[in-house]
Amino acid sequence: MTKNKYLFPFIMITSLFFMWGFVHNLDPILIPHLQRSFSLNTLQATLVDTAVFIAYFVMALPAGFIMKKYGYKAGIIFGLALFALGSFLFIPAANTQAYVFFLGALFIIACGLTILETAANPYASLLGPKETATFRLNFSQTFNGLAATLAPIIGARIILIKGISDEELATMSESAQRAILAAEASSVKTPYLVLGSIILVIAVIFIFLKLPEITETETAGEKRGISHALAHRHLRWAVAAQFFYVGAQVCVMSLFVLYATKAAGITKVQAADYQGYGIGLGFLSGRIIGTFLMKFIKPERLLVIYAVICVLLSASAMFSTGLAALFSVIGIAFFMSIMFPTIFSLGIKDLGADAKYGSSLIIMSIVGGALLPPVMGYISDVTHNIQIGYIVPLICFTVVLLFGLTGHKVITLNKQNVRINE
Repeated sequence: MTKNKYLFPFIMITSLFFMWGFVHNLDPILIPHLQRSFSLNTLQATLVDTAVFIAYFVMALPAGFIMKKYGYKAGIIFGLALFALGSFLFIPAANTQAYVFFLGALFIIACGLTILETAANPYASLLGPKETATFRLNFSQTFNGLAATLAPIIGARIILIKGISDEELATMSESAQRAILAAEASSVKTPYLVLGSIILVIAVIFIFLKLPEITETETAGEKRGISHALAHRHLRWAVAAQFFYVGAQVCVMSLFVLYATKAAGITKVQAADYQGYGIGLGFLSGRIIGTFLMKFIKPERLLVIYAVICVLLSASAMFSTGLAALFSVIGIAFFMSIMFPTIFSLGIKDLGADAKYGSSLIIMSIVGGALLPPVMGYISDVTHNIQIGYIVPLICFTVVLLFGLTGHKVITLNKQNVRINE
């Protein structure tokens, strides 16, 4: 009876993992689409990532407040409402033909996703026996990987398909160019209208769905501040490593279509297929295989091995061409797949009562996904070569490597500022 009781709620919670994975992985399709429609350079196009990932920094603490004051179910419904609102705002954004409106709509979507991600992970663990909690969470996360595979493939065929090539467009008058590009920009209306409608239906289901509430108790003496949490050296390292890792992940995934068209000379739709079948499946399979390998190899050691490989593959992505360039980046997706959860788990290790603040700080470091892609875009514009921009992921993975080598070691300071190995 207990399994049947939690089956449908678990299905609905798992659907959230798929939905936020799907909309996140439409961003690599939006970037080249909006770049053409608004005649943007690479730096300007990466503002899509900035609008999305700055929301995680802005909403991390408010999301926690919402959950604490109103409960996780209310938070899920509010997050879904923001998700749907941002999706529907793509329609007036397309009508007004203003790039800033698209960025605003993406920011609102991401605010909703921040709240959903804050709530869904504990619920996936809660809905069933404690002994299978880890399995349920990993099972739900596989649907995030499935979305990373499907979104670029589906999105490319709805959004990127165009009837006029860049060469034909260049021969037309300015007024004709504006009319055609305006029509292309409007191609986002239907997919985001459908997406928003689906999210609204899911929100209505959650309104009537009975979910167990998560109650959190705080024992005496556990109230500590952020400064106390930051006394842990390995947490400071984890915050920095996660900042650079997320920045690298977003650079690799969001700019892949632009990279592939330049480095391998393929079309945007072909590049989107490589994004789905290559990047998406590579990331998903890498996480599954990496999780299995951790049964035999310590997580920090595996992190070091994978970081070294990602550094080498980033160098290869800078200088190789054709299929070698594509498979270098696909290889990065495979080997970086374990980094976020591994950095997170090593960063909050042995924090005790500081774990809540530590977790929040690591989540806030996701802002690296907002700040580092524009750096890669700027380098690409200045050098007129997006491949040279891969110096940014190379540096990022070097920071992750240092965390795996030494930064993860649990060393804190006592009140007399004496180092203590724990």
